[in-house]
Amino acid sequence: MSTIRAFRALRPVPAKAGEVASKPYDVMNTQEAKELAQGNPVSFLRVVRAEIAFPDGADAYSDEVYQKGRDTLEAFFADGVMIQDETPCLYIYRQKMGDHIQTGLVTTASCVEYDQGIVRKHEFTRPVKEADRVRHIETLQAQTGPVWITYRAVAEIDALVGELSSGEPTAHFTAPDGIEHSFWVVSDAEQCKTLEQLFTDKVPVLYIADGHHRSAAASIIAAKKREQGAAADDPSQFFLSVVYPDEQMMIMAYNRFVHDLNGHSKESFLEKMSDVFEVSPRGELTLPSPAARHQFDMYLDGEWYSLQVKDGIFDANDPVASLDVSILQEKVLTPILNIEDPRTSNRIDFVGGIRGHKELERLVQGREGSVAFACYPTSIQELLAVADNNEVMPPKSTWFEPKLRSGLFVNKF
Repeated sequence: MSTIRAFRALRPVPAKAGEVASKPYDVMNTQEAKELAQGNPVSFLRVVRAEIAFPDGADAYSDEVYQKGRDTLEAFFADGVMIQDETPCLYIYRQKMGDHIQTGLVTTASCVEYDQGIVRKHEFTRPVKEADRVRHIETLQAQTGPVWITYRAVAEIDALVGELSSGEPTAHFTAPDGIEHSFWVVSDAEQCKTLEQLFTDKVPVLYIADGHHRSAAASIIAAKKREQGAAADDPSQFFLSVVYPDEQMMIMAYNRFVHDLNGHSKESFLEKMSDVFEVSPRGELTLPSPAARHQFDMYLDGEWYSLQVKDGIFDANDPVASLDVSILQEKVLTPILNIEDPRTSNRIDFVGGIRGHKELERLVQGREGSVAFACYPTSIQELLAVADNNEVMPPKSTWFEPKLRSGLFVNKF
């Protein structure tokens, strides 16, 4: 069984939704956040990247910055920019990016079930990032960014969510990147109970797609609150989530750019690569590419190459070892390019697939002796298989689109 729960969201008034909603805090640096929020006094970046209110070079992790985020959130509420529903509700959130449409249920998931493995993970977390989210949530006494969750689709849930979102949305806007966002408030208590019961009866487990640090931080805070006497139904015992059926999830590639060839010449590097792949120069690059699992595109010295993994290189029965990102890490990045830990190496950058092959070309052309790899996207079924096996993927295995906007829903304690 999986527990989801209605909650009293703090959310922007419909007329302000487009102005308030921002990109997630962790997809930009401070300068980019400052530029995005410029001229918009109600951008939610002023809550989740509150350092933009301070002079350049200010410590983004200072007490003053976290407190500024809290003060700004409270000001948005006091000024009527945001309102809080008086009774617990569920919310339906729809995004449209080109031809792709995904419709999720905004809810809160159980921290206890996260601890028990009913809410399953597929990534390691970093203590420093957990600590940042803990301080942010504790200072604001609110969860400001949703955890992106998926589950194996259930027809009854799909049907009910479709029915409840068939009318005019509570709010609708098109973001500057062209992605459309709509949400509906489900305030009827019986409808909320029906959806909650469907998850209890029909969804044995939930899977974190994105937001591992936010969920880990919520678990830490929930445990502290229980020690202080918080009841099982206290808002602190749940974490803000948007829950999508697996069939609607869109995963793009997470590509790799390596700054140097670890002392190899172009010729010796290609020779090493031929031990792992069938390597062939490409003519004109035609997209989408790569076309299938276990294929890569490589950009080296102004030329694209196709890489096809040779037979017997990996264990096809191992859900982690058979991932393309694992093959690249274990057979190329570690042994040939000497990147043992991609989390800490300063010789590798990760490039979201939405930025395309042209970005990889630009990076390589800007640094002599570098190389880039375009990967085939990890599938949602591969992600579920890894999580079901209680294993973890290599870092930066998945790039989900369209991104969830922050500020549309806040879980306030």
